[in-house]
Amino acid sequence: MTETPAPTRIVIVDDHPMVAEGVEAILETYDDIEVVATLSDGQQIIDQVSQLAPDVILLDLNMPGIGGLSTTEIILERRPATRILILSMHDSPEYISSALSHGAMGYVLKDVPTDEIKLAIDAVMRGERYLCTGAQGSLEPQGGAGVREQLTNREQTILLQLAQGRSNKDVALALDISVRTVETHRKNIKRKLGISSTAGLTRYALEHGVLQGTGVSL
Repeated sequence: MTETPAPTRIVIVDDHPMVAEGVEAILETYDDIEVVATLSDGQQIIDQVSQLAPDVILLDLNMPGIGGLSTTEIILERRPATRILILSMHDSPEYISSALSHGAMGYVLKDVPTDEIKLAIDAVMRGERYLCTGAQGSLEPQGGAGVREQLTNREQTILLQLAQGRSNKDVALALDISVRTVETHRKNIKRKLGISSTAGLTRYALEHGVLQGTGVSL
């Protein structure tokens, strides 16, 4: 007898109760989804993510206190396997590309048809990136130039450390994160910048003024 797969564990994080309750009501109609918590700000999910162990976090971008981008980055450092799905009213390319560069696997506008949220959850659970139709349109290249992925604040900090010749272990100790997390950031930095070597990262840091100061906060 085949066992029924465990339901996908969902946490909704949005400071608008009507939005959070509406999304929860939609998701509770699916047998393969379990909404384990509905929270109102980034700090709450950061504090509770280990205890709640969600598979997917539906996260608003604009919240009081810690915003959605910083929350995404911190969550993925603590639980890299968690899928972050941004649920936002903003459809500008800057918002969408920033969310993706910070590690979100999907971006869904709050005015999408209700069944599209389920499609997005299923997609990110398969390891696929998901952009709703409105978000895809915002990211379409204009004039032959696409939206370039930007380094997050944490990645800029790590780039500075690496460019100063520090090892992954040294960086991990300095920033109080795991060596594996540093390696993941390092790989993402190289991918975003199109650089394959540490020497190339140092050259990039020199050419772009990264080494001229430590303006990025640790």
